[in-house]
Amino acid sequence: MLIVGGALTGLSAAVFLAHQGIRATVLERHPDLLIHPRLRGITPRTVEVLRQAGLGPALRAESFHNEGRPFVPLRADTLADAYEPVTEVVDEPFVDPRTYSTSSYVMIDQDRLEILLRDRARQLGADVRYFTEATALDQDADGVGVTVRDRASGAEETIRADYVVAADGSKSRIRAWLGIASDGPGVLFDTVTAIVDADLSATVRGRRIGIAYLQKPRPFTSMMPYDDHGSRWLFSTGYDPRHESVADFTAERVADMVRDAAGTEGVDVSLRPQIPGTDVTVLGFPIGAQVARSYRSGRVFLAGDAARTQPPTGGFGGSTGIQDAHNLAWKLAAVLTGTAGPGLLDTYDAERRPYGRLAMQQAFARFGDRMADGAQVELLDFPALTTGFRYVSAAAPGSHGTDPVPVGALRAQPGTRAPHRPTADGGSTLDLYGRTFVLLAGREGQEWAEAAKELGTALGVGIRPCVLGTDIDVEAGEEAHGIGARGAVLVRPDGFVAWRSRAAATEPAAVLAGVLRTVLARQD
Repeated sequence: MLIVGGALTGLSAAVFLAHQGIRATVLERHPDLLIHPRLRGITPRTVEVLRQAGLGPALRAESFHNEGRPFVPLRADTLADAYEPVTEVVDEPFVDPRTYSTSSYVMIDQDRLEILLRDRARQLGADVRYFTEATALDQDADGVGVTVRDRASGAEETIRADYVVAADGSKSRIRAWLGIASDGPGVLFDTVTAIVDADLSATVRGRRIGIAYLQKPRPFTSMMPYDDHGSRWLFSTGYDPRHESVADFTAERVADMVRDAAGTEGVDVSLRPQIPGTDVTVLGFPIGAQVARSYRSGRVFLAGDAARTQPPTGGFGGSTGIQDAHNLAWKLAAVLTGTAGPGLLDTYDAERRPYGRLAMQQAFARFGDRMADGAQVELLDFPALTTGFRYVSAAAPGSHGTDPVPVGALRAQPGTRAPHRPTADGGSTLDLYGRTFVLLAGREGQEWAEAAKELGTALGVGIRPCVLGTDIDVEAGEEAHGIGARGAVLVRPDGFVAWRSRAAATEPAAVLAGVLRTVLARQD
């Protein structure tokens, strides 16, 4: 496996593939990870999937301590005004994630999260190469040949891979090489960013802030604390590349803009390098919104920003990219190990592209534009949007519709994330998922469990049978999963429900065999 792009999505893909037993090579064109937060926080569902890969303790250790709540984004003229009065971008009631998940929100910046992912990927056997770029790609029926250049020496080689994951960002070269067009408004505006040291404690006055969207010194300005002390900040402001360039934003100019945005005078401001080994202190980033018309071309798959982008409001971008990688990894592993037919890979586009469009629309809605993508957009419940989303594909037979399900109504509907139910030993039903299929049967569903065990052996598919009340003690487990005592639920390795039977079947083995062959695109 080859992954092009070694930032958040690419490193996540390497971790999830390795977790499934597939070793990947990751190419990153930059000399090292950017020292730039880029995102602030990941959703409970995203924490769940990272926890499956063994990153739970590290996430908690590296996060900002905010009692499991997402930071509230604010709008104001200056940072000083962002405290009284406070104007929330979106007024949504807080729903405690512990009611529907093993995890809460984790407030961690992207650069910190990427270090954890890189370390875990390497620990699991991934080969992560920096200052290395893909310069050409050629695929055939048997694989993909990628021309790779070492940017330090200029030396080139060709890497042959079964499949390629393109996680090379919003300006994806690979998407362009493949000729995949995108829908959406494209670049909305451009920003310059800087990490600055500035003691703004007098302005902050002990209050906590996640990100503030400001009107000074110009529209599309924001400030986000980079540490827990209010002495280091990420400053960002919009600019028009038709009339000015990133080079025009000198250290002195940026320092003045920071003081203006903070609403304070006389504060010392200094800038920090953002690219390791260089003195680059100001970077330019486009803020855009678009979704690729296909997430796949032959043996190449788009993921993360290479597949879709959206405004930062709502904080969907990073989590969406991580979950692209999570959805794709188990499918690639199943095909590469011969337990699934190549048709399973078609379900990646069928499942993730509709969600990419939904995330883009909801980011617009929270940005203040309810006419996203040319149509009126209903602002959806945040937990439903980030945990209750639903897939429709051959890998989720019986799923109907892509409308998100309120987290309180998750009952193992096909296509949804399997419900979280606390277990008697202090764990969760979610702890069952991550590596193999799981057949979760009601208290009198031993026939389903026996059929699953036999089929796993016969088809060479990893499938774990689990009977409620016998193998796992869960209060009201059948009710939570929408089945009777003799019913069953088949859960995929990614924790999504593939199929559900509310009651017993005359021939459970034949029923399960048909379902598994459909899900895995098996022709045998």
